[in-house]
Formats: sequence, structure tokens, C-alpha cells
Amino acid sequence: MLPLFPLELVVYPGERLPLHIFEERYRQLIEDCENDGISFGVPAYINKKLEYGTEVVLQKIEKRYPNGGSDVVCMGKRVFKIKSFYPELSGKLYAGGDVEYLDDKENGVEELQEELLRNITLLYIELTIDRPPVFDIPFISYQVAHKIGLALHQEYHLLKLRSELERLNYLIGHLKITIPVVKEMNRAKEVIKMNGHFKNFDPLDFEDFEL
Repeated sequence: MLPLFPLELVVYPGERLPLHIFEERYRQLIEDCENDGISFGVPAYINKKLEYGTEVVLQKIEKRYPNGGSDVVCMGKRVFKIKSFYPELSGKLYAGGDVEYLDDKENGVEELQEELLRNITLLYIELTIDRPPVFDIPFISYQVAHKIGLALHQEYHLLKLRSELERLNYLIGHLKITIPVVKEMNRAKEVIKMNGHFKNFDPLDFEDFEL
């Protein structure tokens, strides 16, 4: 049984998660985490469904407010799948569920990690972002997942993949589709900028022209 804090976002293992806590039920949850050392789950609320999420642990309370709210920092730990969901746990205000923790295959390939970083650099160049993220190899795919423009459903798909090799290939595939699209958008912007301006065309040679 795991306390649950559903959110419309995807949290990955190893990710730092800052949260502003203001609802009474989650104030109670953070108090229980602080006093009893429990963890809780953040399932991604997507398409009005709760299925997969990440267990997180409370690292520290950054700030407390007079109304009982707080700013907290949590850390992602491991991925789970919800088997049963309960809107309120017994004697508590917050939700919970029976969960199954999922095994993961750590079969990342350094060549794929290098290819992923090269493609991220190309994306940032096309987006004219000065500082692409820098990672030492080996690294975990989750570390870059929020940095390459994935849509929420794509981040969620990545969370459900149980192999590091699958995740690396998925991210590389996304970038190979995204980069040409960004390049074409940049080309279109340049064409739009030229509209209405004088253009310098090379003269055409009509000597071999035939009707």
C-alpha cells in the first residue's frame, strides 16, 4: 500500500521534484512523511487515468507557511504500476493504492548514449539555445528526458519502458524526427523574413533554352 499524490506530470527515478503543498490532504501526507519516514507515489494523471507512476521520498522541507503549507523537495526512486486505487486511505485524507514495483533492465549502450548527446546538441543548435546539457558517459536516459521537448504522452511512454536500451532508442528516434522539423521551421522563418524585401537572383542562361 502506497500513499498517492496524482499529478498531471511525469516524474522519473533519480529526478529532483520540488512541490508547493497547500491542500489539507497533502499537508497531512507531508507531515506523515516527515514524522514516520514513509514514501509516496506520484502517478501521472493522463487521459483521466491513473496507471503508472514513480515512488518518491521527501528530501527536505524548504519553507513552511503560516497556513500550514510548505515548499518541499522530493526525489524519484522507482517506477510502479497501480493495481488498486483508493480515494482515501483508512484514517487519512490522502489517496493510496496497491502497487507493483517494476523491474528495470540496465542495458544501456555507450555508443547510443553518445549518439543521443550528439542529437541533443544538434537540436539545441537549431533552437539557438546556447548551452546544451552536458552529461558524463555513462548516464541514465531519464536525466535527459525533460530536456528535449517531449510531449506529456511521450514522457509517459518513456516511463513505461522497462529497458534502458529501449529508452535510448526511443529518445534518439524522437530527435531524428524532431530535428528536421525544427530545421524546416527555421527555413520557413527565413523565407517569411524575405517577403517584401529586394532579392538578388543569379541571371539565367537562356542559350540552351528550348520550347
